[in-house]
Amino acid sequence: MPFEKMMSVFVSARGSPTSSLMPASSPCSEASVPWSGLCFGPTAIGEEFDQGGLPSYHQEIIPTGSPVRRKPSSVKVNGRPTRLVLPEQQRSSAVEFSEFMSRAKAGKKGAFEVRGRGYFLASKNGRRAVGEDGYGVVLDISGDPKQAFFTVIDGHGGHGGHAATDHVAERLGENIVRAIGSFGKEGSDTYSLEHAIREGYLVTDEEFLRKGEIGGACAASVLLKDGELHAANVGDCRVVLSRGGVATSLTSDHRPSRDDERLRIERSGGFVHLRNGVWRVQGSLAISRAIGDAHLKEWIISEPEIRKLPISPDCQFLILGTDGLWDKVSCQEAVDAVSQDESFEDSCRKLIEMSTCRGSLDDITVMVIDLRDFVKGSGS
Repeated sequence: MPFEKMMSVFVSARGSPTSSLMPASSPCSEASVPWSGLCFGPTAIGEEFDQGGLPSYHQEIIPTGSPVRRKPSSVKVNGRPTRLVLPEQQRSSAVEFSEFMSRAKAGKKGAFEVRGRGYFLASKNGRRAVGEDGYGVVLDISGDPKQAFFTVIDGHGGHGGHAATDHVAERLGENIVRAIGSFGKEGSDTYSLEHAIREGYLVTDEEFLRKGEIGGACAASVLLKDGELHAANVGDCRVVLSRGGVATSLTSDHRPSRDDERLRIERSGGFVHLRNGVWRVQGSLAISRAIGDAHLKEWIISEPEIRKLPISPDCQFLILGTDGLWDKVSCQEAVDAVSQDESFEDSCRKLIEMSTCRGSLDDITVMVIDLRDFVKGSGS
């Protein structure tokens, strides 16, 4: 196993209970944001609950000589978590820009919750036998607690959807962080976070396609760095900002019903067909961008759309969610729900309940991120 993969915290509950183009339109029009990176702290999978009571897996790898920071965890595991100790001299070969990474995925009839420093995530399976949602978090980028990466993922295509979700959760953050670190090396003299994010998405897609797996995954992500946030997406997962209590979507869903996406597909020799009230690429897939989907790769591209803006004092929090949430809950409703609660835990649970009560049968994953620690000049 490559060392960079080992520098991670991995929790899985599978098996029984995963061109810097500007969007033509935004799913939320409540407010406009002047579009112009990311930040966080050491990860701790604080809590995970497997409602099915099925086995899960937890592993920590801590280099010798580094302080051991362990928190009590309610993650359900069989026996003690495996802990491997690595020689300090090997640390230099690791991905120096991502000290810790966490990822998890719900399984059959499962739900899980994760509490991290400054964020909370909840996920619940829909009608499928096995859930296809997932998430990834990279904290302490370059050892800086004010830099971080977050993503939520929605797989599709049955078993291939599970594989795609797992791959994106494991690789997307690492690939973006690696691209950021490559600037200034090997003759590169141009530093562009947008370029690094785009490269991370494209490389993650190429890696998955080389595996020969079927299925694909949508993803929405946020990079917090140097007092700015960079939101990116492929597909219909979404990032929503609360700014002074007003909701603004920082991503635009990639659906064949978008005029620019339909024209792009048709100019590439494909077609968009309306079936049972839903526009589909080649009469099949209801989204127009994703990672994977090898059989439709000529039209289902993996290039993300990216927006950035400074994190000002009135930027309160972000909501990252899969379409299981946004198909039933509007951006402003979600922001209002989070604003009314004293804890992110209650907010995430409430949003899942709102979507479920309105008839959602899809997997639902919601992450809320507190932006107050990322304002320039704020204390650590």
